[in-house]
Amino acid sequence: MAEHHLPPEPAGHHQHKSGVHADDLKHGSRGRRYNYNYYYGGGGGGGGRALCFAILILLLAAGITWLVLYVVYRPSHPTLTVTSAAVLALYNATNAAAVPGYAPTALAASFQFTLVLRNPSGRSAARYDRLAAYVAYRGEPVTAPTPMPPLAQDAGTAVEVAPVLGGGVAAPVPVSPDTAMALAADVAYGVLALRVVVLGRVRFVSGPFHRGWHSMYARCDLLVGVRKEGNGGGAGAGGVPQQAPLLGDPVCNVDM
Repeated sequence: MAEHHLPPEPAGHHQHKSGVHADDLKHGSRGRRYNYNYYYGGGGGGGGRALCFAILILLLAAGITWLVLYVVYRPSHPTLTVTSAAVLALYNATNAAAVPGYAPTALAASFQFTLVLRNPSGRSAARYDRLAAYVAYRGEPVTAPTPMPPLAQDAGTAVEVAPVLGGGVAAPVPVSPDTAMALAADVAYGVLALRVVVLGRVRFVSGPFHRGWHSMYARCDLLVGVRKEGNGGGAGAGGVPQQAPLLGDPVCNVDM
């Protein structure tokens, strides 16, 4: 019988079938590692983001509401005006015999001013407390502080008061000699530059909102006309109380 021979197999065929090279394992394992994707949480962060967004919206709405209320109910500073003045007493009260060897210079003064305190706020009522007023000349007080009663103002209203500063019986107030000499010269000239000072505290009530107390410092600079009475250099000490015309418009400022 004739023998049949199979054709030879190509080189490398047995190697391909017999196993897997180490390089193939490394390449395959590296590819599999990079192709794996892992997901954690399952999309649970969406609820947290929604909650944060809702809180942000609430804060923004609250801020806008507060801003609108502040603009609508924001109070304005009160204003002060002096409409009339009267000199009740004004003379040199230096007593050389009070202390031997020492003669402090003093003035006795008493004035009555009509003060108009206005609340320009259209929606805020004002409350005033611990009010006191005095008169100063050349930066020195010439009357002791006079207490004033508490005041209440509705929105957009004005209150008129007429305190007697210095009291009905003028008490001597120590001043410097230069101030006493300048006052005598101004009285002789007939024009006196004075400053009316009002101290206290104020609070505003705007609908449901009650603000805290604020310190108030108000002052009015004014020129008054005076007449020399007898030899006293002014009203009082035998002189007659006199109405003092206001010269020009008083300049008033209110600080809080």
